[in-house]
Amino acid sequence: MPAELVLELNDATVVKNGVRILDGLTLSIRTGEHTAIVGPNGSGKTTLINVLTQQDHALAREDGTPPVRVFGDALMDLFELRLRLGIVSADLHQRFVAGNSSGNFSGETAVLSGFFATQGIVQAGHVTDGMRRTAADALEYMEAAHLAGKPLDEMSTGEARRVLIARALVRAPDALVLDEPTTGLDMVARQHFLETVSRVAREGTTVILVTHHVEEIIPEIERVILLKQGRVALEGPKREVLTSSHLTTVYGAPVELHEVEGYFRAYA
Repeated sequence: MPAELVLELNDATVVKNGVRILDGLTLSIRTGEHTAIVGPNGSGKTTLINVLTQQDHALAREDGTPPVRVFGDALMDLFELRLRLGIVSADLHQRFVAGNSSGNFSGETAVLSGFFATQGIVQAGHVTDGMRRTAADALEYMEAAHLAGKPLDEMSTGEARRVLIARALVRAPDALVLDEPTTGLDMVARQHFLETVSRVAREGTTVILVTHHVEEIIPEIERVILLKQGRVALEGPKREVLTSSHLTTVYGAPVELHEVEGYFRAYA
């Protein structure tokens, strides 16, 4: 039996302010298929993630075929979607740490909010002892147990990012979506973060990485989709897609690419 489709786009077009951000995009990602979506700024990466999370919607097709299916559904219940997809992004980090009063919440509260798909706000009466144990386990898994009682706005960027991964994983989602996940991390924190993501991928959670930095592509990712101007420029096995010539074409400037110990390094 083939693996379940996490995301399926069939000639999907998204228009914003009269501009086609996604232009007839067709692609699919299955569970167990660790995938990197790579492209320059303006290539449609963020809009693609917004389509996946139902924040943006593709235009209806004339033949009535759904342009987007997530876990096989053209319109999934948003609460169920948030429980099946773990999301970690620099934008989520900003909303949790600086948005409203979220930064006052402890690491434990942030992780517990993953059970309810809320932004840190948890009704104490709805939290069970089992949830607290699972949240503690998730923090321990992320080597962040010591952050359970620490307010998010007092954490370093790397600490808060680990807490947010624990939040994303607390309900054992089918897929973990990482959108420009190392923004704001120094080189040591970034490497620690990537090693953690590698462990998550090895232990069975599908990883979908959206980035314009090939340095973020962990060794466990074997499929790469290159986006350019809202379309798939190239997709396939990582080492066939990630070449100096292909990146030069997509980024519109000379790019030299080298692989070192399973990671890629790009030089413009």
